[in-house]
Amino acid sequence: MASLPAGATALLSARSGRVRTASRLARRASRAEHRLFLAEGPQAVREALEVPGCVREVFATAAAAAAHPQLVARTRAAGAPWQPVDDAALSALTQTVHPQGVVAVCRFLDRPLADVLARAPRLLAVCADVRDPGNAGTVVRCADAAGAGGVVLTGESVDPYNGKAVRASAGSLFHLPLALDARTTDVLEAVRRAGLLVLAADGRGELDLDDAEDAGVLAAPAAWVFGNEAWGLPAGVAALADHRVRIPIHGRAESLNLATAAAVCLYASARAHRRR
Repeated sequence: MASLPAGATALLSARSGRVRTASRLARRASRAEHRLFLAEGPQAVREALEVPGCVREVFATAAAAAAHPQLVARTRAAGAPWQPVDDAALSALTQTVHPQGVVAVCRFLDRPLADVLARAPRLLAVCADVRDPGNAGTVVRCADAAGAGGVVLTGESVDPYNGKAVRASAGSLFHLPLALDARTTDVLEAVRRAGLLVLAADGRGELDLDDAEDAGVLAAPAAWVFGNEAWGLPAGVAALADHRVRIPIHGRAESLNLATAAAVCLYASARAHRRR
């Protein structure tokens, strides 16, 4: 059995008050009340530690501490407690079948939309009523990879601090600005005032993505709007866009799923921006 790191205290159990308090963050109401969430795995914890003041404390098994001594050192250097736990306590803090031994309690990262727009982003992803946490997290990851300046979740979108959404972001949640806003129409008006073209990803759009690139539409600073997995963008929201853009389907597939469509659209804009 792996030994505890130097200076560590006895292992916390699943009945420990600290563990029980942290485990409640699996519920959205508790996350919202405390503005804290859980990030699982050494990679997520490493990325969280890059954000000053983000990590409040880390729970880890002795085996994980032995496997990641630099993570222990970085956590302590950041002034966050490193809490050794037993396997049962770790299970109480995680939602995965095979947990990686490390869980961090992190503060919320979202900021007002005005702060995101003040950075003058050239590319944004707007998720309107995106309900699936895996899709939401993957859109964040795609936006980060494409070099976007932020992600905005609007309407009845899933909580981005949902455990599945955090895992699907693969650490990107800690890399780029995030804003939450209940009114999609207000968001679209704000991004347009900030000088961004509003592009709605819509399978029934009047403009083909390839034609949009050829016409120079994608070269402009833009906010891509992605709708709900089942019913897409409401007609009223799509009507607010400067262009409704469809991804051409060259094979026999009926459509692309939301996260894949987001990746295609964001990279099309990113490529056009870099060619300017």
